Amino acid sequence: MNDYQIFKNMQKHILLDETEKEYLISSLKIRAVLKKEFILKQGQTCKKLYFVESGSLRAFHINSEGKESTIMFAVQDWWITDMNCFVNQKPAMLFIEALEDSKVLELDFDLLETLYQKSSKFERFFRILFQNAYIREQLRALNNISCSTEERYKQFVQKYPVIVEKVTQKQIASYLGVTPEFLSLIKKEIVES
Repeated sequence: MNDYQIFKNMQKHILLDETEKEYLISSLKIRAVLKKEFILKQGQTCKKLYFVESGSLRAFHINSEGKESTIMFAVQDWWITDMNCFVNQKPAMLFIEALEDSKVLELDFDLLETLYQKSSKFERFFRILFQNAYIREQLRALNNISCSTEERYKQFVQKYPVIVEKVTQKQIASYLGVTPEFLSLIKKEIVES
């Protein structure tokens, strides 16, 4: 049972005993997701939090004009959901799509609440997870208003080399909030400098 990636992820913040591990695994649904398959679509009630055991996913929004904006990526050992809609049990604002064949562990909202009651360790872990997600998004917002596109691209490549290998230039441009053509120009300038 210890071969699940999720246990390594959780051990960064808490130590589970065998009974707690068994209970956690019994609370999760293992799901194979094919490349380009959606595990969440805008408008659906967001009932699940996903842990990426293998593969990679992308969360994105499509506005009323059809413009796509990538909100986040998730690779092995990362968590992903439409957080606002998951916590508030509202219709999703995001699509979540597999970028390659992937395996995710699904944690249902009601089962998460049960985990909180079962052990304070779970409550501690998810509090830390949600705090870190908030911090990451705050730093991203600050970077978006204080750094040039070139600086943001360099930071992205440095911070997420695994993601850069798995996604298209169009998806990176969508994450940075620029067109693929503009990102191409930025990359060309970086190479030439």
